[in-house]
Amino acid sequence: MEAVTDLAHGGRWTSLRHGGREWLWHREDPARDGVAPDGVARDGVAPGDAFVDAGGLEECVPTVRGAPDHGDAWSRAWTRDGRTDRVRCERFTLTRELSATADGVEAAYALTAEPGFLFLWAAHALLDLAEDAVVRTRYGAPTRLFPEAAPLLDRPWPAGTPWLEGGWPAPLGLRLDRFGPDDGTAVGAVVAGGRCCVHDGADRLALAVEAEGQPLSVALWRNLGGFPAGRPYRSTGVEPMLGRVFDLADAGPDDAARVPASGEVRWRLALSAACHCPH
Repeated sequence: MEAVTDLAHGGRWTSLRHGGREWLWHREDPARDGVAPDGVARDGVAPGDAFVDAGGLEECVPTVRGAPDHGDAWSRAWTRDGRTDRVRCERFTLTRELSATADGVEAAYALTAEPGFLFLWAAHALLDLAEDAVVRTRYGAPTRLFPEAAPLLDRPWPAGTPWLEGGWPAPLGLRLDRFGPDDGTAVGAVVAGGRCCVHDGADRLALAVEAEGQPLSVALWRNLGGFPAGRPYRSTGVEPMLGRVFDLADAGPDDAARVPASGEVRWRLALSAACHCPH
């Protein structure tokens, strides 16, 4: 498996290829042609800008939704020192080292910040999948739905509630393990546990995140032509993450990663063509 990243444009993974199959979906947008490393707005994007979706795999940290939109790392230029990729943000520094494994790719991460700093991180991977692609993870795993799911449920959404929880693969009766054809809907979910596997025809992509003492999840983004309003398109995301919510502002006591007294959090992301489906 081969991975390609673009340090100048937010550290985004632009290719994940195995056996002639490209897994990452792409969307052209000229607004992503440049970033402003010093935070001064110019052609392209600058920190704090609204997210510009170009597909691939984005490093979303310290939040996914909320402010800053899709985090603070995607809109900054990264640097490389030897094998280490690095981005410096206002309140933290994130490093990443990619390496090949027997059947895939592994990324080793470290985030340094003041002790007690809370954050979310997601490997925001938008995948190029067929309509009948399936996501497999542990049956019954606690799965959180968010307010955009309200029109798809058979019950009213409680006012002011940031999320509701049910069991995978059909939390509160909403089947999520198959993507399906475009139907004008868009829904996100966060599934507890850091492992899943995508089955698309004969191809497999296993995704896993490991971190000691931090909350592990897999986020799902199933946009079947329902987002954004006005100019919707299809995009399907499977996203290992630290944390259990999309917006850091909604995080409860155990819903976000926390920097310990050492000032550093380390974790690993593994992507593999070998199927190790959880049961």
